Amino acid sequence: MLRKTLILTLLLALALAGCAPASTPTEAPVSVSTDIPATEAPAFDVTTFTDGLGREIELEGPAQRVVSIAPSNTEILFAIGAGAQVVGRDEFSDYPAEAASLPSIGGSMGEFSAEAIVALEPDLVLAAEINTPELVKQLEDLGLTVYYLSNPTTLEEMYVNLEIVARLTGHDVSGLVESLKVRVAAVDEKIAPLSFRPNVFYEIDATDPNKPWTYGPGTFGELLIERAGGFNVGSVATDPYPQLSLEQIVVANPSIIVLGDAMWGVTVESVQERAGWDAIDAVQNGNIFPIDDNLISRPGPRLVDGLEALARILHPGVFE
Repeated sequence: MLRKTLILTLLLALALAGCAPASTPTEAPVSVSTDIPATEAPAFDVTTFTDGLGREIELEGPAQRVVSIAPSNTEILFAIGAGAQVVGRDEFSDYPAEAASLPSIGGSMGEFSAEAIVALEPDLVLAAEINTPELVKQLEDLGLTVYYLSNPTTLEEMYVNLEIVARLTGHDVSGLVESLKVRVAAVDEKIAPLSFRPNVFYEIDATDPNKPWTYGPGTFGELLIERAGGFNVGSVATDPYPQLSLEQIVVANPSIIVLGDAMWGVTVESVQERAGWDAIDAVQNGNIFPIDDNLISRPGPRLVDGLEALARILHPGVFE
């Protein structure tokens, strides 16, 4: 049920709009923490902010009691050093570990408990594009201050989002942003000279193995695959989260398959055993790789972890 819920949530969300491969499967890349020690807050000299819905939000000072209603926002809050100011989180916020111990205000199937949010007495509710404008209005009508954080369309816009949340909560993220830029530049430097861009099929969900979901145009998945030096097989679709038939995948003949649904139990072996998949180069050559999809699907600082992980999968030779 949780797996299906996440897929439905993905479909509801407005996403962006992100060599010789190894001959045998490898373990999923290890996520690199983006936690940076919190620094002292700069002077709070701005009290009015314009959010992603074009609304003016007024704060009398840095928000001290924040409820996050999106996993990406929760990760941003903790990464910028505002974790101690978070008093509630949505059901799917599970990173970092300390976030999972905070009170949940729901969010399964998009259903939040407004009563639970009000009871936490937040001075700021931080929403994201995964949340509907109708939910924002509902919470505002209850007297809550809600900031709607738009999804970034590039990694560079993600840095801006970090700075926005830092201003809302009174933190300085210059060190964190600079460290992320350095890591992305290191990947860009290695990928830019390469002329080979392997076809990549990124599997989000294969409840129907003959028609699995993947990342289409304008998604973080496509952004990161391309920046990591690959060609996204799902880019041929018009839907940001399309289902591709086995026939379409065989015709595209990806040389690499990335399993974002490994977190739900899909394994390299189970893909190899699927009827008809043995016609695909990636399966024949054992180039099937599990990955933590949260690094790809959540528009927060761990997108940089996802970029690094994908780049190592697509072009392991340049990262030796």
